[in-house]
Amino acid sequence: MSGTLRVWLKFNTVGLLGMGFQLLALAALKGGLGLNYLAATIIAVESAVLHNFIWHERWTWLGRRLRANGVLRRLLRFHLANGLISITGNLLLMWFFVSHLHVHYFLANIMAIGACATFNFLASDRLVFT
Repeated sequence: MSGTLRVWLKFNTVGLLGMGFQLLALAALKGGLGLNYLAATIIAVESAVLHNFIWHERWTWLGRRLRANGVLRRLLRFHLANGLISITGNLLLMWFFVSHLHVHYFLANIMAIGACATFNFLASDRLVFT
């Protein structure tokens, strides 16, 4: 198995865990606490971004020689790349799916996560964990 394929599979494994984490947070914030679906989306996505960064740092890109003192710089780059893609993409897609297509917020979030996944991998692989 090539190195890129192995990293891509790890990235998607972490992404699936992060997706579960994000969906649980969204359900708790929207369904449990009654927050507006867009506000709940922002908080849920940010939670998943932090979750995913920790796993990517510790497992996905473990084979790369990443400097230990560069973790804060990578976290900043991760937020500027993946965080921006995820938060902007999720907000715009959630708004469109829920407001215009009348898709249930939970299903809309699954669709939004899927739409952002490839862009997040490319940003992580090429910009963050180099």
